[in-house]
Order: sequence, then structure tokens, then C-alpha cells
Amino acid sequence: MPTVTRTVRIGSANGLHARPAKLFAQAAKDSGIPVTIAKDAGAPVNAASILGVIALGIERGDYVTLTADGDSAEATLDVLSELLSTDHDAE
Repeated sequence: MPTVTRTVRIGSANGLHARPAKLFAQAAKDSGIPVTIAKDAGAPVNAASILGVIALGIERGDYVTLTADGDSAEATLDVLSELLSTDHDAE
């Protein structure tokens, strides 16, 4: 199974607070494959865990590293990267 890693810059004006974190964690969960997110050089957490994601304290402009395992890893990271780089606070 291929492991895919991608680095993404956070676009939401208020970082990954409740609403964007919930959208992201739900999308990670819905992918059906293991996905982790890490901030800078920190330890990775389960991307499907909203509490884990919020606990990272991710702010606008921060860089995070996503890692996914599975046949749909590339497509999953495409979707998740788009979610993270979009400013959900501007909508």
C-alpha cells in the first residue's frame, strides 16, 4: 500500500478552530483510510479526531504535514489539502 505525504499551508483566517477542524476531521474519517496530520515537526495525530486536530493549535499560515495510507491516498490528500488551504472564515 502506498504511503503519501503532503505539506499544506493553512488558509482559514482563524486557523483550524471548531468549524474548519470539524469539516477536515469528517472528511478524513469519510475517506475510510488512515490519515494523520502533524504541525511542524510535532507528533502526528489521527486526522479523523476533531479533538486531536484542535489540540494541535493550528493557526493561519502554519504548515502541516498530512500522511495517508491506501489505494485512495492521493485523492484523499487532494480533498483534505483543498479543505485546509481554503479560508472557511471568508464564506
